Amino acid sequence: MGKEVERKFLVSGTAWRDLVEADIRILQFYLAAAPGRTVRIRISDGASAKLTLKFGATARERDEFEYSIPLAEAMEMLDFALGRVIEKTRHHVRHRGYLYEVDVFGGPLAGLVVAELETPEDVPDEMLPEWLGREVTGEQKFYNASLALGGIPEIAA
Repeated sequence: MGKEVERKFLVSGTAWRDLVEADIRILQFYLAAAPGRTVRIRISDGASAKLTLKFGATARERDEFEYSIPLAEAMEMLDFALGRVIEKTRHHVRHRGYLYEVDVFGGPLAGLVVAELETPEDVPDEMLPEWLGREVTGEQKFYNASLALGGIPEIAA
């Protein structure tokens, strides 16, 4: 078991694009979702798949269990997806020693760009990159399970 400690931000600039170290095409879908718990499948670059279980009601810290699963089985489970399948490209961007995961959404969520910072310590606001917009940590409508199962949030960085 691992603890996932993360902050989420809307992205308001494009300067991050010059800092991209890697990118991953992701298909992500949910098999179960309830308050405080989710079960999801993530397919990365059409080559590998993971099953992830998350537990916890607090926005910044949750228990996370993640397991590699056969790609063929993940593809079969697409038939059981709840809501929409999320399409996004995840870009790895470093700033001041911290790794940010910048997700650029496609499909019905096109136009949404969210950055996640997973770190156990609090990063002071003055250490955050200027291309980050409004912090949306704790705003459920910007979490992937809500994006898959709910409406499309109004984007206001």
